[in-house]
Amino acid sequence: MTTPPIRLGVNIDHVATLRNARGSAYPDPTRAALLAQDAGADGITAHLREDRRHIRDGDIEALMDALRVPLNFEMAATAEMQAIALRHRPHAVCLVPEKREERTTEGGLDVAGDESRLADFIAPLSDAGCRVSLFIGHDPRQIEAAVQVRAPVIELHTGRYCDLVAEGQAEEAALELAALMSGARLAHSAGLEVHAGHGLSFATVSPFAATPEIRELNIGHFLISEAVFMGLGPAITEMRRLMDAARA
Repeated sequence: MTTPPIRLGVNIDHVATLRNARGSAYPDPTRAALLAQDAGADGITAHLREDRRHIRDGDIEALMDALRVPLNFEMAATAEMQAIALRHRPHAVCLVPEKREERTTEGGLDVAGDESRLADFIAPLSDAGCRVSLFIGHDPRQIEAAVQVRAPVIELHTGRYCDLVAEGQAEEAALELAALMSGARLAHSAGLEVHAGHGLSFATVSPFAATPEIRELNIGHFLISEAVFMGLGPAITEMRRLMDAARA
C-alpha cells in the first residue's frame, strides 16, 4: 500500500501578533497566507482567540474570501466561536483548549472529561460541512473519547516533544516521541485521520512527516520566525522539502 503524501498547514497567527504589536494595518495575515499558498502550503490555519490577541474577525472574513486552499479555523469550544464557524463554514474546524493567561496553547483538549457537551457542540459543525478535529495529547483515553464524540480528525500536540529536544533531554524526548507514534497508530486504527502540530521546526519535523499514519502537520510560529531571516516563501519551501524527504 502506498503511503499518502503528507500535507502542510501553515499557521499565520503570529503575522497578526506582529501587526497588533503596533496597532497598524501591516503585516497583513491574508498576504502571508497567500504567500504560503503559493509556496506550497496545502492549507492555512488561523486561531481566532476569545481575546483576539492575534487573529481578528476581519482576518477570518478576508481569508475565506481570498484563499484557494482550505482554511483550518482553530477555536475554543464556545457558543461565540461556534456561531462564527457556522457563519463562515470553513473547510476545517480544530477545537483547542484556551486560557486567557497562557502564552500559547498548553496541552490538549480534555475530550474524555467533556464527552457529552463536545458531542453536542460538534454535531452542528459537522452538519454544516466542517471537518472537525480535536487538538489532544497522546493519552489513549482522549483518543478513544474522540471516536465517541464522532470527530473525524485529531491533531496530536507535539509541543512537549519539541521542548524536550530543544532542552537537550534526549531520553525523555525519545519516550515522548514513542508515545506520540503509539497514539497516531491507535487513532488511525480507530478510523480517525491523524494530524500533528505545535512547536515543530526544521529540527523536529522529520519523525512526524515520516509516520505513515499522520496525514497533515500544522506549523506556524517557527515558520513566521524563520521568515525574518530567510523569507516566508523560502522557509515554507524548506519545510516542505524536509517533510517530503522524510515521507519518501
